[in-house]
Amino acid sequence: MPNQEITAKHRRLAEITEMIHTASLVHDDVIDEAEMRRGIPTVHSSFTNRVAVLAGDFLFAQSSWYLANLDNLTVVKLLSEVIMDLAEGEIQQGLNGFDTSLTLEAYLEKSYYKTASLIANSAKAAGVLSGLSAEETMHLYHYGRDIGLAFQIVDDILDFTGSSETLGKPAGSDLQSGNLTAPVLFALEEKPFLEVLIEREFAQEDDLEQAIALVKDSQGIQRSRELAASHAQAAVGHLSGFPITESRQALLELADYVLSRLY
Repeated sequence: MPNQEITAKHRRLAEITEMIHTASLVHDDVIDEAEMRRGIPTVHSSFTNRVAVLAGDFLFAQSSWYLANLDNLTVVKLLSEVIMDLAEGEIQQGLNGFDTSLTLEAYLEKSYYKTASLIANSAKAAGVLSGLSAEETMHLYHYGRDIGLAFQIVDDILDFTGSSETLGKPAGSDLQSGNLTAPVLFALEEKPFLEVLIEREFAQEDDLEQAIALVKDSQGIQRSRELAASHAQAAVGHLSGFPITESRQALLELADYVLSRLY
């Protein structure tokens, strides 16, 4: 809302969102057996799996407690759904490992559960706390959903185009673990041998390097860039009905920032 102050409840909502996000990353790293995240050792590699699982559980529990104390049932429902969605996304990713028949729609659905749900429902919850109309909060939800999908697609592109130094993890990590993302799904349409390499789970020497080269030699990365840009554009469209304020400008710039990570 124009000229409305950010309240203590808005700040607490932002803290809860970040706690849920951090908890999910700690658990993700255990499941993915990742040694590094953003260039630093993961919790489980510095301590143990047991400590990391308990730390993630603690953060989820703490966020739920703070959530309940906001005394807003609608917001509690929105953020509780996020915690369920995170688990659903992780399960889907686990079930679809090395599955070359995975559709783009299924990939986007998994990306929604793992990434976009948190941003979408948090944006909607902020609108609820501000007393916006149902229509306005739905626009914020869709803004967050499209920003989240654009962010995840960009992340999946960077897994191929970024250096290990900038990624903070080895390039091609997703592909190696059987997580087929947009660049791979697009590349599969024009590189039949890529399917062979994935189906045998990179069992032979140089299989992974060959698969990465095939993705880079295809239109997969370019088509993924276009897909990310279309979601960022859709996100901006959901802000058109809001008054011109600094807050709206910040959300517009966020859409640009998400894409700028590619360049």
